[in-house]
Amino acid sequence: MTVTRPLNGARGAGAAAMRRRTGPSGWMVAPALGFFLVFAIIPLIVALYLSFTRWDAITDPAWVGLDNWASVLVDPVAIDALVLTLKVIVISWIVQTPISLLLGTWTAGKQRNRAVLGAIFFLPLLLSSAATAIAFKAILDPNFGLSASLGIPFLKQDWLGNQQLVLFVVIFIIAWQFVPFHTLLFQGGVRQIPASLYEAAEIDGAGTVKQFFHVTLPQLRYTLVTSSTLMIIGSLTYFDVIFVLTGGVPSAGTRILPILMYVTGFSASQFGQASVMAIILAVIGLAIALLLTKLSGFAKMDSQQEGL
Repeated sequence: MTVTRPLNGARGAGAAAMRRRTGPSGWMVAPALGFFLVFAIIPLIVALYLSFTRWDAITDPAWVGLDNWASVLVDPVAIDALVLTLKVIVISWIVQTPISLLLGTWTAGKQRNRAVLGAIFFLPLLLSSAATAIAFKAILDPNFGLSASLGIPFLKQDWLGNQQLVLFVVIFIIAWQFVPFHTLLFQGGVRQIPASLYEAAEIDGAGTVKQFFHVTLPQLRYTLVTSSTLMIIGSLTYFDVIFVLTGGVPSAGTRILPILMYVTGFSASQFGQASVMAIILAVIGLAIALLLTKLSGFAKMDSQQEGL
C-alpha cells in the first residue's frame, strides 16, 4: 500500500488556513486595553487608595483607614445625595426610554419627511452640555427669559429656584439633549430587523400596534439593554448641566452624588471623602450594568436572526 504524504506547500496552506480560522490576533486589542488601563483602571485604583487617606491636594496623603468610609456612609447629606442620584436614574430612564424608542421606530421609516424630521431631532446632540445649560438658563429666567416674554402666568415661575421643580427641569433638559442619541440607537436597531418578520406578521393579520409589540420590541431587546446601560451610567455622571444651571452653587434639590463629590473635593479640599463617593458611583454603575446584562441574557450574544 502506498502512503501519500502531503506536500510541504499543502501543509503550509493548511496551517495558514487554521490560523485564519482562529480569528484576529490578540495584539489587535492591545491599544484599546492600554487606553482602558491608563484612563480607567489606574485612576480607579488611585481613587480607591485615596479613599483610605486624608488628603487636601497640598500635603502628603495621611492613612486614616476606614474613617472616610464611616464618615460618608453615615453622613445624612451624602445619603440624601445618593437617594437623589438613584431618583434621577429612575426618572431619566422612565422619561427617555419610551420617547427614544418611539422616535427611533418612527424615524426608521423610508418616507422623505421622516428623514428631514429625523435630522432636526438630532440637532440637540450637536450641542455641548454647557451650551445647552446656558441656553436653558436664559430661557427659564423668570424676569427676562422666554417664559416671561410670552406673557403666560404659568411660565413666569422660578423654575431653577423652586426646590420642588428644579429636579424635573434638570431631567427635562437632560432628556432634551440625550434623547436624540438613544433615538439613533433604536433607529439603527429597527433598520436591522428583517422585513420578512413584518410581512409574516401582516399575513397573520397583525396591525401596526401588534407588529410593534410582537416584532419590533422583541427584536430590540439587545438595543434596549445597550441604551439603558448607557443611560444609567450617564445618569451617574451628570455634573456640567447642573453646575452651569445653578451657577456653581447647587441647591439641595440638585445636589446629586457627583455634585457633592465635586464640592467635597474641590471646595472643602477633602479628597479622601470625595474618593469614597467616586468609588460608590463606580460600584453602583458596575452593579447595574452587570444586573442588566444578567437579566437580559445579553452576555450570551445569541443572534436574534438565527434561522432567517
